[in-house]
Amino acid sequence: MELNNIQSVYFIGAGGIGMSCLLRYFLFLGKTVGGYDRTPTPLTAELQKEGALLHFTDDPGQIPPAFRRKESTLVVFTPAIPEDHRELQYFRRAGFEIHKRAQVLGTITRATRALCVAGTHGKTTTSTMLAHLLRCALPEGCTAFLGGISQNYHSNLILPPKESPFTVIEADEFDRSFHWLQPEMAVVTATDADHLDIYGTPEAYVESFRHFTSLIRPSGVLLLHEGTALRPDLQPGVRLYSYARTSGDFHAEHIEAGGGEIRFDLVAPASVLPGGRLCGILLGVPVAVNIDNGIAAMALALLAGADPEKIREAMASFRGVERRFDFKIRTPEKALLSDYAHHPQELRQSLLSLRQLYPGKKLTALFQPHLYSRTRDFHAEFAEALSLADSVILTEIYPAREEPIAGVSSRLIYDRLRPGIERSLCRKEELLPLLAEHSTDVLAVLGAGDLDSMIPQFEALMRRRWQLPDLPS
Repeated sequence: MELNNIQSVYFIGAGGIGMSCLLRYFLFLGKTVGGYDRTPTPLTAELQKEGALLHFTDDPGQIPPAFRRKESTLVVFTPAIPEDHRELQYFRRAGFEIHKRAQVLGTITRATRALCVAGTHGKTTTSTMLAHLLRCALPEGCTAFLGGISQNYHSNLILPPKESPFTVIEADEFDRSFHWLQPEMAVVTATDADHLDIYGTPEAYVESFRHFTSLIRPSGVLLLHEGTALRPDLQPGVRLYSYARTSGDFHAEHIEAGGGEIRFDLVAPASVLPGGRLCGILLGVPVAVNIDNGIAAMALALLAGADPEKIREAMASFRGVERRFDFKIRTPEKALLSDYAHHPQELRQSLLSLRQLYPGKKLTALFQPHLYSRTRDFHAEFAEALSLADSVILTEIYPAREEPIAGVSSRLIYDRLRPGIERSLCRKEELLPLLAEHSTDVLAVLGAGDLDSMIPQFEALMRRRWQLPDLPS
């Protein structure tokens, strides 16, 4: 696939967070860009303002003329799109060049120095943090394709100030998408089992990461979090480094938490960091798990040649990712948090972090499970993690790409919460009346579904409940 020969690009599933950064990239390249998505959202509205020709009905008749020339049009689709999708079938029958999103990213990695971040947890924050570090600490910056909206750049696509050889990519394991990539350097943050609807067993899931490590270019780099079950398969000359919060080739020392801040020193091999230590790192988003994420991001930035002092400055100015431990209200006594956490370990990290930040305060977890299959496979682990809260509110499962599975509902989690915990089970439309009567100090809205669309309503309600000033209009 020669990107230079393409005049127009049509996206099926254009409003997905991973698809939309590619859409923005092709707009940046000056291509005619359009596509389909199931429903309009604030993100699709932004894409339309930026020049994308989008519609929201699966109807081949609505495909604009600019995308009907197969010799100059690339069609990109997401794995969440079913094979019987009418527009996808139209392009298949007409013989268009059709690629999954991951295939296009793979083409980009082969043409650039690709830094890819993979793992069950932390890959969005780590890749966004890495992109910010390179943008601030390298003269040429980088191009970054992210799985979330950067709070620093208000986009999931970060562009370089001038032509850059570096590309940062969030390497998604769903549907084995990351097997299309060819990294120069890669991080694996965790390999806790997920997507068992795709992989079947935890062992097969870990094996997919092993295959991913075999794709790192000869003489490249793998940075692996200590404690994972992964035994990498590396090509000749690939350097292997370990990292973790308090151990590994890259780790933290002198961690200090207090007053709403977290500081630590980064310890690294002297061959990578002169003197072997970068002191006084201040986390811009002071959450304990960001120590690990920050170590990984700083390690890859150093290996890419970024200036250590500018890395330190950039760590302090990192503002995080929307829906990743994203505070909407934060006072010394009250908090409303939106977090994309949708795996038991992610829920556990979020709730433990809130316990650390708000000791002694009543903590309520509002959780929307994501996928019937994930709920079926991990309902006991979800219940154990959510039981770290004082109160749990569960709403119905967000199905995403799945059809219902008999016997699988949020009640599987509800019934396994620890005895005595305050709990509620309700539909989305019942949440606002329930919260209007609910007493809490900290409310965490958790999950990868569509509850984020209600965050403005939750915020307005909690500001009234907690007698806090309204946001300026």
